[in-house]
Amino acid sequence: MSDPQNNEPYHGPVHVTVDESAAGDRLDKWLARMIPQLSRARIQSLLHEGNVTRDGGTIEDPSYRVKPAESFCVDIPAPVEATPQPQQIALDIRYEDAALIVIDKPAGLVVHPGAGNSEGTLVNALLHHCGDSLSGIGGIKRPGIVHRLDKDTSGLLVVAKTDLAHQALAAQFEEHSVERRYQALVWGAPQHAEDRIETQLGRSRYNRQKMTVLRQNGKHAITNYRCTDYYGPPASPLATRVACRLETGRTHQIRVHMAHIGHPIIGDPVYGQARIKRKQLPDALNALIDRLGRQALHAAVLGFIHPESGRKLRFESALPHDLHELVNSFEQL
Repeated sequence: MSDPQNNEPYHGPVHVTVDESAAGDRLDKWLARMIPQLSRARIQSLLHEGNVTRDGGTIEDPSYRVKPAESFCVDIPAPVEATPQPQQIALDIRYEDAALIVIDKPAGLVVHPGAGNSEGTLVNALLHHCGDSLSGIGGIKRPGIVHRLDKDTSGLLVVAKTDLAHQALAAQFEEHSVERRYQALVWGAPQHAEDRIETQLGRSRYNRQKMTVLRQNGKHAITNYRCTDYYGPPASPLATRVACRLETGRTHQIRVHMAHIGHPIIGDPVYGQARIKRKQLPDALNALIDRLGRQALHAAVLGFIHPESGRKLRFESALPHDLHELVNSFEQL
């Protein structure tokens, strides 16, 4: 999800407990799934540095096989401020001029450096591609970044190359006038074929890595969705393809909202899995979901007013190969 607020990465202790479905998983792989903000390599580093404890005792073996009900604590150090360095990383550039650049971001690419991701990010790639022509408003670690997409969400994102462009684009996001449409595959079928989800969102008091719906004191969040395709038995679909239009852009907004109405996004490691639905799928399709390794969410449309010319720009991005393959497999049910 994109979030113009760009909250700082969380640091400190994170407590997680193994459930029965994870029994036998490698510790590093399981922790990376439970704490998706950290890469598996970062988890391994924290293990070797003694920052992971199991039921109170330090554990350093990444290949340890976890057991049900075991409790682990990962102590995430505070991020060390560093100046991102330019890196030659391939970019799918959809549009570029002197004021801004539009990128079609692949899944797996982190937008800006943070705890556990000091390099190999979109910012590193942009510094190499654009040189010094990136807006400085976002700060040293986030030059030009007006909004974000989660690491494992693919799709369209705009970056400012001048301070004027940054201010104008940020104002459009603040006014909710930017057109943002996503494609998602969710478990089951929502009760309403088309609806508006309006809640308050904030960090979970039980797990600071997660966002949750709050009764009060959260940030206003609105997601409009429309079901476009159903997969499986007509009377009880196993999955649905959903088109989502954002009115706000809170952290993990679509992921939290779809889970909130009982239909989490397929492949989402944080906001719920539909184990009962998965038992009804062919083995090959379950294996494909496992290989996907990310939430089935794609930022498909991005539209805004160019900050200098005043011209309306609108970009569309087709489903990437992994999600296209997943849709094709569901269509065979």
